[in-house]
Amino acid sequence: MNRRALLGGAAAVTAGTAGCLTRLFEDGPEGVVLGPQADQIAESDALSYPAYGQSMPTISLPDPVGGITVDTEDLDRTAVYTTFFASCPAECGILMGRLSAVQELVAERGLTEKTAFLPITFDPDRDDADALRENADIYGVDLEAGNWHYLRPEDPDEANRVVTEEFGLEFERDTGSDRLPGYDFTHVVLTTLVNPDGVVERAYRGENLDHDRVADDIETVVEAFADRE
Repeated sequence: MNRRALLGGAAAVTAGTAGCLTRLFEDGPEGVVLGPQADQIAESDALSYPAYGQSMPTISLPDPVGGITVDTEDLDRTAVYTTFFASCPAECGILMGRLSAVQELVAERGLTEKTAFLPITFDPDRDDADALRENADIYGVDLEAGNWHYLRPEDPDEANRVVTEEFGLEFERDTGSDRLPGYDFTHVVLTTLVNPDGVVERAYRGENLDHDRVADDIETVVEAFADRE
């Protein structure tokens, strides 16, 4: 599926459902709370992935740890998406640790029930429920909070469809890497903040996520939608 074609259709729906949300910034697009992202590397239309002011594709994937399937079309929370693989020895570990810190800050601010953390693995061959539970233990993820869901595509083909075709994030299996036995991945590191109407508020690049900034952004979005209720 062409991601731009999908976003074009989704945007029309979002514009209709988000029209009652008052914009806090006059120079922002319809349906967003936060102002334009100053550190975005290009205009949203020029990027391969969903970025500021664009609709996030909807997906339905199992959470093998929680024993449920998450359908993001039904999600009524502010959501944080990223992609990763659990055996990554460097960048993904840094990212998971920082996202875990965001989850903790969100809890301290009483926003747990208004947020969802949705890391999607693109290594379903190795990332079964046990591997994902171990990942949570290593990086301090609170699985009992109920707002963190590791999402696992059924197989590598579905991982490619979701991560590359839907989300526009390329990854490639690397059997010649010295970092890991068997195979490694080269991949883009991106974390996306999406409001309850499915519109992207922020796309943070890199693994060195500023957890205070992300928590502040989440709080602003959650409060704006709470005022709308």
